Amino acid sequence: MKNIIHIFTYLISSIGLLLLLTLTLTSCNSEEKQEKGTADIAIENKNKEVITITETQFKSGEMELGKIAMQTFNTVVRANGVFAVPPQNQADVSAHFAGYVNDIKLLPGQIVKKGQVLFTIENPEYVQAQQDFLEAKGRLSYLKSDYERQKELLADNVTSKKNFLKAESEYTVTLAQYQSLKKMLSLMNINANTLTGDNIRSLITVRSPLSGYATTVNASKGMYLNPSDIAVTVTNTDDLHINLKIFEKDLPLVKKGQQINVRLQNDLVSTYKGIVHLVNKSINAKNRTVDVHGDLVNKEEVKLFAPGMYIEAEILTTSAEYAALPSEAVANIDNDFFVLVKKGNTNYKRVLVKIGATNNGFTQILNASDFKPNTEFLTNGAFNLITE
Repeated sequence: MKNIIHIFTYLISSIGLLLLLTLTLTSCNSEEKQEKGTADIAIENKNKEVITITETQFKSGEMELGKIAMQTFNTVVRANGVFAVPPQNQADVSAHFAGYVNDIKLLPGQIVKKGQVLFTIENPEYVQAQQDFLEAKGRLSYLKSDYERQKELLADNVTSKKNFLKAESEYTVTLAQYQSLKKMLSLMNINANTLTGDNIRSLITVRSPLSGYATTVNASKGMYLNPSDIAVTVTNTDDLHINLKIFEKDLPLVKKGQQINVRLQNDLVSTYKGIVHLVNKSINAKNRTVDVHGDLVNKEEVKLFAPGMYIEAEILTTSAEYAALPSEAVANIDNDFFVLVKKGNTNYKRVLVKIGATNNGFTQILNASDFKPNTEFLTNGAFNLITE
């Protein structure tokens, strides 16, 4: 009986030892796997900073390499404005005299020449003005002779001073009437020197004061025009210029001769160059802006635009050189900026950089000294690879 109990006790001890050894081995294996898994993750995380690009991928993606180089960065003043013409190149044409439009054949946009008839206007009062002129002209010759005769008689004490003063007064008054009526006829485009009783007319012509385009036509046949009514606007676009508005805080920065980059609104592709030629020294009290006028560098480009077209502009005020990369080489991830640095033939490492200003397609690299001069960066095609 004792032997049986002894054997049973031995078996239990052996089984316990075996279980203990099994648990120990299992624990060790688990720790090894855990350590191995941690190591794999570390390696995986580390490899996320390195991207492999094969030669085929490089060519098919049209990727490019480049180095940090010094680039010119401009400080700019942004402004909005329009294309405009100087005051002498635009005329609002009125008739000067009230009347009914007899004939007009203008269309907006039509080319007109200086002195060309824009429209005709009719009023019976024009007849009276011409009659008054001819009457004044007829009296003037007699009154002038009488005045000179009375002057001579007074010198010889043959006539009284009263008669002389009367003759002088009538002559002076009539001369003033004659001259004023002659000027009025000139405004009517009636030649006073050729006017006779046979060619008096009730119809006058209104001519263009300059060459250009009939940009606005307000008159129509049969319309009654007052002297202050603007019938036609004629604009000469030969001297089209840039008219910008800047805020008063930018006034000290803008000076004559600075370059202007001009773009039409909603056109981010085409840029036209201009030069500042005038900066107003008066500030608009309502919106606190200052007018800046500029000329297009290429005069042929004037033909592409029209007065009143809205534009966006950048006035280049100061410039400096900084170490920079093309903006396409820099990717923004949660306000951290990264580039891809070439490491070997096919490997590229993602590196954090500090950036400054961006201008003309380049981005300033503030920590450029952290890289060797011959370090190559992926400058085209890097953005998608970094952000993936």
